[in-house]
Amino acid sequence: MSKTKNKHELVEKHVGWLAVFAIIAISIGGLVEITPLLFQKQVQEPVKNLRPYTALELEGRDIYIREGCVGCHSQMIRPFRAETERYGHYSVAGESVWEHPFLWGSKRTGPDLARVGGRYSDEWHYVHLIDPRAVVPESNMPAYPWLAERTLDGRLTERKMRAFQRLGVPYTDEDIDGAGERVRGKTEMEALIAYLQSLGTALR
Repeated sequence: MSKTKNKHELVEKHVGWLAVFAIIAISIGGLVEITPLLFQKQVQEPVKNLRPYTALELEGRDIYIREGCVGCHSQMIRPFRAETERYGHYSVAGESVWEHPFLWGSKRTGPDLARVGGRYSDEWHYVHLIDPRAVVPESNMPAYPWLAERTLDGRLTERKMRAFQRLGVPYTDEDIDGAGERVRGKTEMEALIAYLQSLGTALR
C-alpha cells in the first residue's frame, strides 16, 4: 500500500510527470472517441442536397469568422426535443464534411444559427446587423454598421476556393475561374447575409 502511495505522490508532486501522464490519458481517450468516426460512412459523405459555398458565401463565412460571430452563436443543434422544436432538425455530420474549420461553436449568448438560412429576409438581416435592437429589442448583440460600408476586392477569392478544392470540396474550375470578379464591389454586409442565408438549407 505504501509503495502505491509513494508512486502516486511521485506523479502528483512533480508537474512534469503529471503533464506526461495527463497527455497520455487524453490521447488514449481521444483515439477511442475519434478513430471509429474515421471509418463511419455517414460522417464522410455529404447529405443529399449539400452544395459548396458560392464565392460570395465563402467570403461571408470569412467575415463571420473575422467578426467573432462563432464566439456567441453555435451552429450545432443537439438531438433534444427542446432544441429541435426551437431551431429545427438536429445537426448531422454530413452537413459539415466540407467545413474547414468547423464552426459548430459551444456558446449561445445568441441563438443557434445552424438553420437560420431562409428563416428571415435579407432586409431583416441587414437591419439586424446595422442595429440588432431594431428587430430584437432585448438583444445584447453589438451592431456591425461598417459591414455596409466596406467592399470586397476579390483578390484572394479564387485562391481560397482552390485551397478548399484541394481539401476535397467539389469546386469545379468553372466555379473558381472569375470568382474574384463576381464578388468584387459587393459589400461585406451582402457577403455575410449570403452566408447566413445558406446555413442549414441542405437539410430541412
